[in-house]
Amino acid sequence: MAALRNMRSLAINLSLVALVILAVEPYGSFGSSRGVPFHFKTDYNGNGNGMCASAVAVHGYKCQEFEVTTDDGYILSVQRIPEGRVGGGGGPNRQPVLLQHGVLVDGVTWLQNSPEQSPAMILADNGFDVWISNIRGTRYSRHHVSLDPNSPDYWNWTWDDLVVHDLPALLGLVFEQTGQKIHYIGHSMGTLMALASFSEGKQLDKVKSAALLSPVAYLSHMTTALGVVAARAFVSEITTIFGLAEFNPRGEPVSDFLKALCAQAGVDCYDLITALTGKNCCLNASIVDHFLKNEPQSTSTKNLVHLSQTVRDGVLSKYDYGSNDFNQAHYGATKPPRYNLTNIPHDLPLFLSYGGQDALSDVQDVETLLDYLKFHNVDKLHVQYIKDYAHADFIIGITAKDIVYNQIISFFRNQG
Repeated sequence: MAALRNMRSLAINLSLVALVILAVEPYGSFGSSRGVPFHFKTDYNGNGNGMCASAVAVHGYKCQEFEVTTDDGYILSVQRIPEGRVGGGGGPNRQPVLLQHGVLVDGVTWLQNSPEQSPAMILADNGFDVWISNIRGTRYSRHHVSLDPNSPDYWNWTWDDLVVHDLPALLGLVFEQTGQKIHYIGHSMGTLMALASFSEGKQLDKVKSAALLSPVAYLSHMTTALGVVAARAFVSEITTIFGLAEFNPRGEPVSDFLKALCAQAGVDCYDLITALTGKNCCLNASIVDHFLKNEPQSTSTKNLVHLSQTVRDGVLSKYDYGSNDFNQAHYGATKPPRYNLTNIPHDLPLFLSYGGQDALSDVQDVETLLDYLKFHNVDKLHVQYIKDYAHADFIIGITAKDIVYNQIISFFRNQG
């Protein structure tokens, strides 16, 4: 039993390290595997001007800024690209699409490439009404009706809360503004939010279809070349980081932890992203540089703990408070309730795309997810497997337009 507990503890630490460095080390841009390899740009690409001004309007697109307040008081920033730069059709009732980013990034992740290669602009140019989400805690969504982001109480949430509070607010805003059901695109944790919500019968009255890229409902096989070294050397440092309510990759405690990790023998920070997420096939240096100007973003440490629990337990559950008594107080049961993905309506149109080189959304874990969807209506489930793709290729790969987004556009249009 002790050995089993140790293995589970190891899995938690592996998952947290992987999730952190996924965002912090974007795509092999560290200068050295010794010394001080972590270098973040401080530009943040027009932080004070809003995302529309800094990342959309500069390319000649119309863009509107919205705010929506969740029912627990978080004020979320939402951007709308109502039409394409050069038309794109769609008429007066252009179909709305909500783009939901993953963990440790924000909505700018959909706007990193040129307009011809950025998902948000590709969709706008193809006749869709594009809405971009920024979840609580990210740079444009750090406001609350009463809580200060410098307070630990502001960061007392996990992705459960994104499912219960953020997602309904975001979809409600789009539905209210457009009067139409919404196509949803999620990447990484954005897929987890949707699947959990759909499994509980939530938001189905507002969602027309969903495209899930690099789905991460299950993470049991998320193993990396760096993981063994990280877990062996830094189990104690993980507990120190857990003392932080806000997990800020640009902050000194996290930065020091990651610098120390890169100083370990056998760890090559030149190619850390490959060691962690698999070999992305289709990124270029200019996109890496642009990414570093905008990401990573903060999340709550509690959120990372929750994601780590998914690795440890091999099931998709609500947050585990760590004791039978605490769980009983929160859930009326000694174990946290599970999200049952077999409850997702079989007639909900779903598009799933995953990569053969993705070490974070591992093929075996995606196959587990697909097994839960095995009774889905055949004509409502489209599965795309891309042998050469890894985690980042789906969002900022230079070939994603031709390989992924053209397929998604066809899928959406086929839903009527």
